[in-house]
Amino acid sequence: MNTPGLADRGVTMTTVKPTRQDLTNKVSLTGKVQLSPTFGLVAPIDGEIRYLDVKASTSTPTKPTKVANIWVSGKATPIEVPAGAIFSGRLVDDRSKVTAGMPIVSAKQVGYGVVADIDGSQAYQISDKLESVQAQIKSGPGPFPCTVLGTLAALPAGTIPEPVTPTPNPTASAAPPRVIGQQQQQQPSEPTGMRLVCIPPADVKAINGAAATVEVITARAANALVLPVEAVAGSQGKGKVDVVKADQTRETREVTLGLSDGKVIEIKSGLTGDETVAVPGPNLPAAKNQEPMPGFTK
Repeated sequence: MNTPGLADRGVTMTTVKPTRQDLTNKVSLTGKVQLSPTFGLVAPIDGEIRYLDVKASTSTPTKPTKVANIWVSGKATPIEVPAGAIFSGRLVDDRSKVTAGMPIVSAKQVGYGVVADIDGSQAYQISDKLESVQAQIKSGPGPFPCTVLGTLAALPAGTIPEPVTPTPNPTASAAPPRVIGQQQQQQPSEPTGMRLVCIPPADVKAINGAAATVEVITARAANALVLPVEAVAGSQGKGKVDVVKADQTRETREVTLGLSDGKVIEIKSGLTGDETVAVPGPNLPAAKNQEPMPGFTK
């Protein structure tokens, strides 16, 4: 018979004590160099968006381009495409209600960028508040700091309204037709998946289509209380550990989890650091094989 709180007879129990160390949460992404990549801008606040009529650029903008305002209680917050990029589409209907963080404008960077796709398993590891981003081009330059453009969210197709042509006055003398030219040729952006777009320093030689690796640091924790990941049941939010007492009985305790580098995980609360913790942690047992033994039927 097993005594509650005691390890089963014959089971060798490993223990560990929490330690303190600096932690960095890193995510590695696979990307490539791309000429004129599309990126998205998001609403900074909740409100009503009112787009402006934006003339097509005939050269690379050297200063930000104002493309919309978000109105709240009679106050306007401007939305600008950064210098070096060209407006390439509205992402919601004019005068729509938008919320903070919603993609509202697409833009196209003039020149080279590094584009890295983000899959579902990485989506919640990476937030828009990125601490630092570095990239390295395969068989080429790197690592180098890479400046992130816009949001990581997937973007719908952009739309650019047709330019408004004034209605001719039938009593006026005929005037030469208005040449719209460049504005008619402007193409809206295509939809994109979740991805990170960043631009390398000007002195980095880039080749369109070259493979690249992007390393994203999302957060850091100094002098964090940590345990090996094997000692903790859970990996995000709340977890549980088995604290081994002096009489060798175990107490399962809930802990709040923080950063992890894949080897250790931060314990934000639930332990003081003086405890002895059992390894492995109190994970739920894996499901047993339900198939019948050879020679038997269910």
